[in-house]
Amino acid sequence: MSDIRSNATALARAIPMLFGRRAEVVLHDLETETIAYIENPFSKRKPDDPSNMQEIDFRPGDTVIGPYEKMNWDGSILRSISVVLRDEAGAAQFVLCINHDLTDLHQLSQLVHNLQPAQMASTQPDSLFRNDWHERLNVFVSGWCTQRDLRIDALDREARRDLVSALQVSNALAERNAAAYVARLLGVSRATIYNDLKTLVE
Repeated sequence: MSDIRSNATALARAIPMLFGRRAEVVLHDLETETIAYIENPFSKRKPDDPSNMQEIDFRPGDTVIGPYEKMNWDGSILRSISVVLRDEAGAAQFVLCINHDLTDLHQLSQLVHNLQPAQMASTQPDSLFRNDWHERLNVFVSGWCTQRDLRIDALDREARRDLVSALQVSNALAERNAAAYVARLLGVSRATIYNDLKTLVE
């Protein structure tokens, strides 16, 4: 067995080990015009089958051909790439073809599409959010932290008091239980928020 064929066969064995059962690797012998080796043969071909490459005239610069798509016997779509293997004189000796069955990816893509919710409205419906102070507090606190590159659940005392001050100035704490809700957002006790508010007026 030539070095080219031996190395290509080893590579053909290795590729499906990494990429799984959806990868088929076919080594075509251009001299005998047959399949020299095939790993994970889901295309129902076998060694010594005709290569059907006898009419291909490889250009001197051809090394990697593709990726390209073709259809398998069962209607599944394969994404393929071919590598032309040459001898020391530059003559094409073998072609190593890697065929990736896209069936699982197409099914996964369809599943994700089916699980997606209906298209959201571009704006929030006023009838639901006009009086939702929880939503307004969420937006305010999240935006305040994002602008300062801070995590809501990891504010130190100084940052927390700055946030409480901003909430107070914007009248965001006017709603009943708003301070208690902010305490839950920040992961502190209500007493802590009340103490922060008390500090503001001292």
